[in-house]
Amino acid sequence: MEHPWSMKGVVMPGGRLTQQERQQIALGVADGLAYAEIARRLDRPTSTITREVMRNGGPTGYRADLAHRATQQRTHRRRQAAPQGSQAPPQPHGRDAEAVRDYQETLTTVFMTSGLPKMMARVLGCLYTIDTGSLTASELAQRLQVSPASISKAITFLESLDLIRRERDERRRERYVVDDDLWYQSMIRSARSNDQVVEAARQGVGILGRGTPAATRLENVARFLDFVSEELIRAAEQSREVLYTTTETTSDDTAKPSAHPGSLA
Repeated sequence: MEHPWSMKGVVMPGGRLTQQERQQIALGVADGLAYAEIARRLDRPTSTITREVMRNGGPTGYRADLAHRATQQRTHRRRQAAPQGSQAPPQPHGRDAEAVRDYQETLTTVFMTSGLPKMMARVLGCLYTIDTGSLTASELAQRLQVSPASISKAITFLESLDLIRRERDERRRERYVVDDDLWYQSMIRSARSNDQVVEAARQGVGILGRGTPAATRLENVARFLDFVSEELIRAAEQSREVLYTTTETTSDDTAKPSAHPGSLA
């Protein structure tokens, strides 16, 4: 019998996933294939496969029939939620509104696979796909069709990770912002969070007795995390200086490098 992966010309790349494609995704997941390999066999982007699996039960709970039914239900609810005769607001720069929406869902899934809860990932995905990189709480609630309380909770969580920041606009409204410098701040925070583990591990070495198996294990943990944190901070600072450097034109029309406003230079 012909293996499902050998079927050619049955499905076309692009557009919505078909039920047959979902069956092949389920087979690939069950076989332990990487998402990139499943995507290659289906001639789909890896992000499409990742999003499909993560939003429909994850690698241990994905089922093709349930995923297909859930997608149909989401499409039906989306159509019901839209007022009759209404159209999606026009996108700037000639973007395709549906493609932008799909990409936002993909980015949300990527944030979720990196460890963010769903609502926090949705807020971050929304902010990163807006040209201004900034929205108010009411704008976020309207775009994501959720309650203000959900937005408030997500904002508090994201702020604690240094993934967003607050600022006031000219109308004194509080806006939530993502920018280049936030990833640097979040990276530094992540590296510094290892310091407590390093300190605790080193305390354990003295208590358990240097040279004993348990103390040696803890000492290796401390040395590893200490080294990684130092390298991570150094790389973040160097990358920030290089990637976020702009050019200014001097009075004699020559360009010179200018450090990013938030850089250490």
